[in-house]
Amino acid sequence: MENQPTLFDLPPESTREKEFKQLRNPIWTENKAKLIECYLYYFVLITKHGTYIDGFSGPQEPDKPGMWSAKLVLESKPRWFKNFYLFEKDPTQISKLEALKTEIVNESDPRLKRKIEIYPGDFNELIPNVLATNPIREKEATFCLLDQRTFECHWNSLITLAGYKKNGFKIELFYFLTAAWLDRSIAAVKNEMILENWWGNSGWSALRGMKNCKRAKFVASRIKDELHYESVVPWPIYSREDRGRVMYYMIHATDHPIAPGLMHRAYHKALSPKESPEQFELEFAEWKGERSQ
Repeated sequence: MENQPTLFDLPPESTREKEFKQLRNPIWTENKAKLIECYLYYFVLITKHGTYIDGFSGPQEPDKPGMWSAKLVLESKPRWFKNFYLFEKDPTQISKLEALKTEIVNESDPRLKRKIEIYPGDFNELIPNVLATNPIREKEATFCLLDQRTFECHWNSLITLAGYKKNGFKIELFYFLTAAWLDRSIAAVKNEMILENWWGNSGWSALRGMKNCKRAKFVASRIKDELHYESVVPWPIYSREDRGRVMYYMIHATDHPIAPGLMHRAYHKALSPKESPEQFELEFAEWKGERSQ
């Protein structure tokens, strides 16, 4: 890691696995929401607008608000995300989302005209109709977080999201894949339809017994090949307590040529103080100038 690439560039594919093992500043499970918030900070500094979709938006650790992704994104500044589509089926979690919405609305400048919609129910059942009745403009920068609890997100939902836009960039995805306990979870499922809905077909059995890194690359390759994203990269999320074991992979799928570099930057800087928008734009302008030479 001595020859660290610039923070807008991705390491070569051939070295990425090696670099993951040698990261000086790994992202621990308790910091994954900060990683998401950091990436979306860069996202809006580039786009100056946006729509945020969160398929499983309730707090996974209710007593730890710093680990609640939706809260961090809603509170993040500059507040250039205009539309928020938050899905949750747990009634207790829904009430927390409603309280968060009230808090954000009450302290926000009404001139921002932000729309925060909470959709109670199963994300997989609701998302096709929500997109049909609340159309997102083709040029609207759109990001979807899928921080599922193992098998919650159906493959058909990924198809819906990836195929929604017919022109321009697809809806960008952060798709969480369980690593540490996936084999145990598969073995514990009694109703195989749960696995078929998650995987999209009966091919889920091929995942059994794979090493975590190989399995993450396999899922990423499937997303890239079948959903036709230009870049799909799995980023590891580690356990601080369990000797640095990989607990999840956050699979980033995007069509935007700038986005992989932004993700690389966010992964390395998520726990550092944020740059000001002015500092970021200066560094970004310098990077673009170097690439154009």
